[in-house]
Amino acid sequence: MENTIFFPSGGFRLKGLYHPGGEKGAVITHPHPLYGGDMNNIVVETLAMAYQRKGYATLRFNFRGTGDSGGSHDNGVGEREDVRAACAFLMDEGVREIDLAGYSFGAWVNAHTGCAGIERMVMVSPPVNFLDFADVAAIPCLTLVIGGDDDEFGDAARIRQMARHWSPRARCELIAETDHFYSGALRELEEILAQSL
Repeated sequence: MENTIFFPSGGFRLKGLYHPGGEKGAVITHPHPLYGGDMNNIVVETLAMAYQRKGYATLRFNFRGTGDSGGSHDNGVGEREDVRAACAFLMDEGVREIDLAGYSFGAWVNAHTGCAGIERMVMVSPPVNFLDFADVAAIPCLTLVIGGDDDEFGDAARIRQMARHWSPRARCELIAETDHFYSGALRELEEILAQSL
């Protein structure tokens, strides 16, 4: 069961949904808040459920300026601090191995946050056609990239190419006939993630 919590980041309070677990945990980040993205997004919820079913503690949260989280949208810069604050919250709860999973804008923020203190990173639909990943070099903790082969915000071939650049060991799974929003493909998305855990 997820509990509503608040935790500090950069002088603000961020709202999250926390599911207690063992020593393994996952921070899950949401799509672009200026386009309606928040922690209650169905893809974010699906990622959280996949981790929970494997016994992980999970924390999905609203970035600054989103929903009941304080502050204002910071174009992905302050949001990196939010990710680090979420990881710190899990560590304070006794989590020792942290996965960082992000969907769309959340994947972009995570890519720029890096691997410090992160066991594994999972990207879902990195929006490589929409946001700039040019300054993201290596992401050695990246182990899984999931996308749809009909994603208007992330061309499948480009995602494959960039995934190899970010981490040669990362698995890249592209779901057939699937767009950015995983309409009709949420179960397959969950199964791909679950198989990797």
